[in-house]
Amino acid sequence: QVQLVESGGGLVQAGGSLRLSCAASGRTFSNYVMGWFRQAPGKEREFVASINRSGGSISYAGSVKGRFTIARDNAKNTVYLQMNSLKPEDTAVYYCAAKLPGDSYNYWGQGTQVTVSS
Repeated sequence: QVQLVESGGGLVQAGGSLRLSCAASGRTFSNYVMGWFRQAPGKEREFVASINRSGGSISYAGSVKGRFTIARDNAKNTVYLQMNSLKPEDTAVYYCAAKLPGDSYNYWGQGTQVTVSS
């Protein structure tokens, strides 16, 4: 089992920044691909970003590319999501998730609320 705990959400004005953190415990963190997802009210959960085990391969959703940065610190068992130039449409509950390579994401955090006011 992998336990994931997100933090860093909050209320920010449009154009502002937030950094989300996700602390992992329970298994060897560096074995897992990590991802960030989000779910806005009335919408399905969507992919935001992912990072491979070493941090050398990163993917972003088109809607956040150039504004968000995912990073990981395997020594601290933590993955981050730096969010800049935030827009009201970024408002959502943000979840981190973990998976072994080739698997589906099957470990999820409880989520952290991000609200961007216009």
